[in-house]
Amino acid sequence: MNNKRNFIISASLIFASILFTVLVKFIDVKAIGAVGSSIGFSTINNFFHNLIGVNMIFYHITDWLGFIPIFMALGYAVIGIIQLIKRKSFLKVDKEIIALGVFYFVLVATYIFFEIVVVNYRPVLIDGVLEASYPSSHTLMSICLCGSSIIVNKKLFNNKPAKAVNILSIIVIVIIVVGRIISGVHWFTDIIGGIIISVSLLMTLYSFVSLIKKENN
Repeated sequence: MNNKRNFIISASLIFASILFTVLVKFIDVKAIGAVGSSIGFSTINNFFHNLIGVNMIFYHITDWLGFIPIFMALGYAVIGIIQLIKRKSFLKVDKEIIALGVFYFVLVATYIFFEIVVVNYRPVLIDGVLEASYPSSHTLMSICLCGSSIIVNKKLFNNKPAKAVNILSIIVIVIIVVGRIISGVHWFTDIIGGIIISVSLLMTLYSFVSLIKKENN
């Protein structure tokens, strides 16, 4: 029953993320962006952008902090490779690690998709270049990579190092998301979209990992 509920929630969140993305693309679109780029939800986005302004210090801080989730992901990749070498079979690698690898693939595919299919551009130029801004890639990557780390740690590792990594993950998520908002290099809906998409992906991962745990019991 819980597994069915998890997948229903996952499907609902995925639908919500798609719906929100479509709304951002087509609702209240006006040319308020850098070099006259058209932005969805322009009224609310313009309000928050004028309220917050631009702070490049937070932009650079969150840029550097963004490497922490990437190193975390590399750590789990190393764990998977070590298990593969020791156990001499892909099928003997922990299913949670395999699920995590699939999750990383979906995450990268999602990132590439939004680089190709541009929903919104940044409110400011970065090094003179107008970049895609929706969803906030730092929000997406930090929540997904750190959140998936927490999910897998709670399923596989019950030790102090894992708990320390979980605490670090939460701290990194909060600092990057809040810092990205304060930096002003994204529209408000870029952050919200990043959060909704991330939560939908994480809930889907959690649903599958929960099934794996049931099989192992």
